[in-house]
Amino acid sequence: MTQVLICHVDELPVGERKIVELEGKSIGVFNIEGKYYAASNTCPHRGGPVCTGRVGNELLADFVGVGLRVKEHFGPNLVLACPWHGWEFNMETGVHLGDPQISLPVYTVTVQDKEIFIEI
Repeated sequence: MTQVLICHVDELPVGERKIVELEGKSIGVFNIEGKYYAASNTCPHRGGPVCTGRVGNELLADFVGVGLRVKEHFGPNLVLACPWHGWEFNMETGVHLGDPQISLPVYTVTVQDKEIFIEI
């Protein structure tokens, strides 16, 4: 694996993302509450630009009982949702929320001397 410089930490503020092209791959790099993530920008479903989609906590629903509404709440896992068809992937592992056999490639992100690197 090779470490590739993406940018200085000041260039990727909290809540922002940056799409970069590296070795023929489109990769999204995210700063979520001060933690950095990187994932392929190509959704395995139909090739959509997944890294331009919504980022947030997974939405969970609990069955409460027959004739009652389900109880919805947000789970602890951070997910990335493809804007084309809504496929959701765990930001840390890349695993699809509905089918664990499907995954989005994710990359290790490190910060050294205020520079953000990913391993490809």
